[in-house]
Amino acid sequence: MRSRGDLSLGERPGFLVRRLHQIHLALFAEECGRFKVTPVQYSVLTALERHGPLDQASLAVAVGIDRVNATGVLSRLEARGLIQRDPDPGDRRIKRCALRALGRNFARRMAAAVERCHRRTVAALPARERRNFLTSLERLVRANNALGRARLRLE
Repeated sequence: MRSRGDLSLGERPGFLVRRLHQIHLALFAEECGRFKVTPVQYSVLTALERHGPLDQASLAVAVGIDRVNATGVLSRLEARGLIQRDPDPGDRRIKRCALRALGRNFARRMAAAVERCHRRTVAALPARERRNFLTSLERLVRANNALGRARLRLE
């Protein structure tokens, strides 16, 4: 790599990651817009589907969002009847989140559209390069996870 000052935008990892994220969001809107949920909201639904009921703090870590954003995301999902939040019986300050049947069905109805979005995000790469790209992305996230604004528990 050349020195930082010599790098064009197309050679800057941060710029390219941000641009790919913008592209992915556009594809998500195109494929999933009719569901009127964000990628983060879908991640919350699928995390609850996978892990079962979680407290809000654990759920935020499961999807890598901060607690303030998690509260807003959960409020919107709860208002739509997709999740429910109840005080924890052992500590009423803690809210437990659970996927409602409506939310489970909703996430399942979205799955094919979300899968198309993910495929389209990396479709320009041949299959072998796709696997290598995703492996490299995961490695970069794992290596730098502690630097993120919000904690993320990787599985």
